[in-house]
Amino acid sequence: CWSSTEKEGEDHIATATVMLMGDTCTRGCRFCAVNTSQAPPPLNEDEVEDTARSIAQWGVGYVVLTSVDRDDLPDGGSGHFARTVQRIKQLKPSMLVECLTPDFKGDMDAVRELARSGLDVYAHNIETVRRLQTRVRDPRANYEQSLDVLVAAKEEGVYTKSSLMLGLGETVEEVKECMHDLRNAGVDILTLGQYLQPTPLHLSVVEFWTPEMFQQLASYGEEVVGFRFVAAGPLVRSSYKAGEFFIENMIKRDRTSYQKFLESHRGSGEPEPQSKVQELLEAGQLDYPDMF
Repeated sequence: CWSSTEKEGEDHIATATVMLMGDTCTRGCRFCAVNTSQAPPPLNEDEVEDTARSIAQWGVGYVVLTSVDRDDLPDGGSGHFARTVQRIKQLKPSMLVECLTPDFKGDMDAVRELARSGLDVYAHNIETVRRLQTRVRDPRANYEQSLDVLVAAKEEGVYTKSSLMLGLGETVEEVKECMHDLRNAGVDILTLGQYLQPTPLHLSVVEFWTPEMFQQLASYGEEVVGFRFVAAGPLVRSSYKAGEFFIENMIKRDRTSYQKFLESHRGSGEPEPQSKVQELLEAGQLDYPDMF
């Protein structure tokens, strides 16, 4: 979305989504129409530099980097992600970068490497409720492994995000259970959208959830479960303009609050806090405890 003009006193940031590592996936999830192969083409050696330079010139302020699964690579492609993030930040430090990643075959070292790359938001989609995982996703993906990915990323101190598709036969209670599991894994932001069958060969839609049902789940997620933000609606997807706008403002507010807190702390003559979260909470400066 290229809208980046000021409107009614608010900054409307331009966003973009870029797929890395080719268009051929090594997995075959039953909801996804991406090309699949166990031997996809090798990585483009120039992709990191070309991607970073293009993004830096586009005039966008928030970019989502995503990819197919690349189980053929030793690290699943996490290093390629990390190098792209680092190069973007070198060329345009103000750029906010979200990485929507595979599970890297459950390699938590690969997850942590990417989480430490300088990205702003680590996103990984759990896709569906626990009961439907084996029906919906490739057998190499699973519910607990996705939760572990999100926990490992959160432990590195970054914002985390996940997404669920609805309409595959899940119940409201199963969705709520999954929401609690994600929040217990430290997830900050959740998106909920309607599954649509990409071709007749893929899973059929079991149910079309109404906009009112999505709104009820969004309210439940924010008010009961405790997500900082839930974007929910039939056409909501993982990379969603309203969500990215909220996240951008959230990050700016949190960083401003933390800088003000540090400045006031330095003025007291006391050593800088060792635990950012605990000091902010005790000072009443942080509404949400797992931002740093």
